[in-house]
Amino acid sequence: MTSTNSLGMPDWSIVYSGLQRAGLAVPETAHPQPVTGGDISAAWRLMTSSGPVFVKTGPASSFDMFSAEAAGLTELAAPGTIRVPDVLAFGVEGEAAFVAMEWLSFGIPARHTQRRFGEQLAKLHQTTMDRFGWHRDNTIGLTPQHNDWIDDWVSFFRDHRLGFQLRLAAENGYTGQLQEQGAQLLKRLPLFFEDYDPAPSLLHGDLWSGNWGSCDGEPVIFDPAVYYGDRETDLAMTRLFGGFGNEFYAAYEAAAPLAPGHRERCDLYQLYHVLNHLNLFGSAYLGRAQDLIHHLL
Repeated sequence: MTSTNSLGMPDWSIVYSGLQRAGLAVPETAHPQPVTGGDISAAWRLMTSSGPVFVKTGPASSFDMFSAEAAGLTELAAPGTIRVPDVLAFGVEGEAAFVAMEWLSFGIPARHTQRRFGEQLAKLHQTTMDRFGWHRDNTIGLTPQHNDWIDDWVSFFRDHRLGFQLRLAAENGYTGQLQEQGAQLLKRLPLFFEDYDPAPSLLHGDLWSGNWGSCDGEPVIFDPAVYYGDRETDLAMTRLFGGFGNEFYAAYEAAAPLAPGHRERCDLYQLYHVLNHLNLFGSAYLGRAQDLIHHLL
């Protein structure tokens, strides 16, 4: 018998024990309420003696993912440029893992919130490192994301991003044209950076419209896949599925203009996420991946 499944009801006595050891007192009358929207972990609104908190739960194997998420939120919070949820606790108890953070109530982003988000993201990207990567690996969705430090961006993106996803796709049975043209693209990667040398900027890493919101008119980002890389990768992800207004892009580029060639590199960076979706969700994304590669060759 297990204490939880990935999206099921956990044994709350185990989770409460971990929360209480982290200083969050949970009344006996607490009744966790499920929160909709997640497909990776179960999510809940839990009332504590200090007020409501947001809790994600999963099997014990989720602990590394939750601890990486907590570390990523802490990394994003450090510059003080954009709001992230405060991490209150995370841990593993028996067969259940959890992460708890402050409860935030989100509303529909106004145009001024989109502008402010663009300005704040540009400022976040000014936080830089001397190498590409991060001090630990994490996940993007459920896919491992390797972040070993590398001095050269082309090598990092080839080995830890596109190359890794292509190898994973081959393991998942996507061979033939995808692999042949993918290998050609990997060889051509340096051509995209002949006149462009990106700085290792602090990145959200998975910045689609479902991973940001507006709380009291202020932008908030969450569910990160943090690392230090080319800032254009965050912007490419915002364009992949839409949901970001013109005010956001205008404010970002006014604060931090983009270099020539960014539109072509946008396709390159979107390919990483499309390949990840192919590996996570199946062949519905195969055609889009092949079209992107064909366009880039």
